[in-house]
Amino acid sequence: MATYPGEEEMLNLEKLYWSAIKEKDAVVARQLSLDPCIITGAQGVAELDHDALSKMMENAPWSLEDFELSDVQVRLVRDDVAIVAYKVKESLKVDGKPVTLEAADASTWIRSDGHWVCALHTEAITGDPFGRDRH
Repeated sequence: MATYPGEEEMLNLEKLYWSAIKEKDAVVARQLSLDPCIITGAQGVAELDHDALSKMMENAPWSLEDFELSDVQVRLVRDDVAIVAYKVKESLKVDGKPVTLEAADASTWIRSDGHWVCALHTEAITGDPFGRDRH
């Protein structure tokens, strides 16, 4: 249930972005991304312009087979800035082998030229915060 006008819109945009990744639709991913966009995750920090984003999607050694968002929280910080945070369960194929992972993700969206774009996306694989479950 939406708790403020626009919450459902932001969640739908986040799901649209995930669907674009699943479908390897670089056109939609570019439309939904600030140029450049900042991404953080297990591999570090990266700034991706639209061309780099397209190449990453085309040449990725993985494919997103399915995703499920839960525990979603949306905050409209200002009329032109929103944060979407959630848990995600991802079913992937990595180097041809099935992999399932769970993570906590967050995206910062800004309204630019009349439409929303993702300016920052973060992903933290869930588990023991001290890494004890990875030995």
